[in-house]
Amino acid sequence: MPDKTDAAKKGGADQDVQGWMQFLREYPPFDQMEPSHVRGLAERLRPRFFAAGQEIASPGGGPADAWYLVRQGAVEGCRRGAPARAKTGRVDGPDDAPGEVFVLGPGDAFPMAALLQGRPAHTRYRAVQETRCLQLDRSDFVALLERSEPFRAFALRGAGSLLGRLHQRTRQEAAAMQGESYVFDQALASVMARDPLTCEPDLPLSRAVRRMHERRVGSVVVTDGQRRPLGIFTLRDLRREVASAAIRLDAPIHAFMTPAPVHLSPEDMAFEAVLLMTRHRIGHLCIVAAGALVGVVSERDLFALQRIGVVHLARALRQAGDVETLRGLRADLSRVVSGMLAHGIDALQVIRLIAQMNDHVTHRVIELALGDLGDPGIPFSWLAFGSEGRREQTLLTDQDNGLLFQAASDAEARDRREALRPLAETVNLWLDRCGLPLCQGQVMARNPALRLSAREWAQRFADVIRKPAPGHVLQAVICFDLRLLWGEDNGFEALVRFVLEQVADCPQFQRMLADTALRCQPPSGGLFEIAGGAWRADAAGFDLKAQALTPFVDAARVFALSSGVAEISTAGRLRALAGRGVFSDRDADAYIESYRYLQQLRLRHHQACFHAGRPATDLIQSGSLNALDRRILREALRQAADLQKLLRYSYQR
Repeated sequence: MPDKTDAAKKGGADQDVQGWMQFLREYPPFDQMEPSHVRGLAERLRPRFFAAGQEIASPGGGPADAWYLVRQGAVEGCRRGAPARAKTGRVDGPDDAPGEVFVLGPGDAFPMAALLQGRPAHTRYRAVQETRCLQLDRSDFVALLERSEPFRAFALRGAGSLLGRLHQRTRQEAAAMQGESYVFDQALASVMARDPLTCEPDLPLSRAVRRMHERRVGSVVVTDGQRRPLGIFTLRDLRREVASAAIRLDAPIHAFMTPAPVHLSPEDMAFEAVLLMTRHRIGHLCIVAAGALVGVVSERDLFALQRIGVVHLARALRQAGDVETLRGLRADLSRVVSGMLAHGIDALQVIRLIAQMNDHVTHRVIELALGDLGDPGIPFSWLAFGSEGRREQTLLTDQDNGLLFQAASDAEARDRREALRPLAETVNLWLDRCGLPLCQGQVMARNPALRLSAREWAQRFADVIRKPAPGHVLQAVICFDLRLLWGEDNGFEALVRFVLEQVADCPQFQRMLADTALRCQPPSGGLFEIAGGAWRADAAGFDLKAQALTPFVDAARVFALSSGVAEISTAGRLRALAGRGVFSDRDADAYIESYRYLQQLRLRHHQACFHAGRPATDLIQSGSLNALDRRILREALRQAADLQKLLRYSYQR
């Protein structure tokens, strides 16, 4: 007869396993693992209790022999004297260097890297309060790695492996709601017309138009004998020629075509086609492989698939007849962004698109202002600074701009600055009416200090770099992310080269720039704090822009300017810096993925505010996030802290 005590124990153990399985399924990556693997894991777990202050794992404890999963309570991780990474590779930091301190809560596991590498933990883990963990022996941990792909991916790549799941989940939710696929993240090879109409350069215009009519297409690509595109002719070109009243139907088509047409490859994403079409205000794009034409993508192709009219909106913005029309059209941008986010489009693509649409608004406002005020007779360039300069704008943005012109003397510079004042003031005010608010810090072209000749701009940057003062640097930092948005060069490229040369030659300014970059810190403890002896989300929330995104932006700027990197986008700077050995490709990937996720989270948060009828804000409460978001966010914030640590050691701050 079975022992009742043994049966009771077995029943209790089964209840524990069922409870642990239910707990595991609430957190990634366990919610994606096969049920049999989750059960196998739960059957091998052992409960462990740790009193407040009790050490769980440490560098002096020998090779890690167990994996811990926090079930209740909180565990603090503290890594002292973490090594810094210099431009030539990894170097040891001082023994008393401040280390990373973070807090782990329910669903978090440790020490992952130590178990994978069979070494002692580099981090000291202790219970912050009474804490219950689930423990797995190292042999069972290794066996689970071999059996479960989701668990292995998370163990090897951390929260970065969850980004694809987040993207996939968002797409699935949108597909269920919209009942359609989205084209932006498709390769052009799956979208393009593979048998485009072509002709030779000497074909008479009348015959080319007849062929277009017979094929019912809106373009013909002019090619040579090797199918290399020499030009393109579209129905829009035909309308222009007819309107000119000087059309000669017997003339060769090369006299009417647009030469050297812009093109992409079949492997490029459809989103790149959208950007090129909106930038060049064209409706057809050649697809070229190995120099030869292989297809054509039209605005109609994209529009028919994605339905939100990105190209149409861009064209309407560039053709708007007045500011009120522009204002109404720009309001549609929120709908466009909502559609893109709902379908899981890459956040860095979305912010580029927003910036490009704002560029169209600015272009059109300048043209309307020139038409209203008249041409001042002074060639000028409209400059974009800050997030506008980096093409990293969300819908929650303001103006950061300036004017550049040429002047032979100080007196001429003063006269031209004053002559351009009405135009600058009008453009700034009209942009404000279009939904791009005036800058509270007066970083705008209507500010005479930002309406300068090329020589004055060079002197301004030289003064900031050579005679730095903390307040001066803080105010001037935004101008180091500068881009020519409208107008001719007027000395712009020479100014950029001058700035890079000056910064590279001034270590004192680099250190002060690094000090300024370190003022914005990620939230301490990664994301959460302990209050009242209980584990809870930080009720006050934190600023996504200032505390999460700005550390990446500022650190990338310091390293880029110091290394002579002309790229101004944050992701572009990080990638270029890896190419120069400032840090590894692996680190650059981690920084870029974290930055991408934070931008996505910020965009989603803004859209949620808009849809709820609230003003958009960058303040987010961590308690509003699901487990997957919290896990990735915590990792992204750790990457921000890691990049700042590298910056601090590089400049010995």
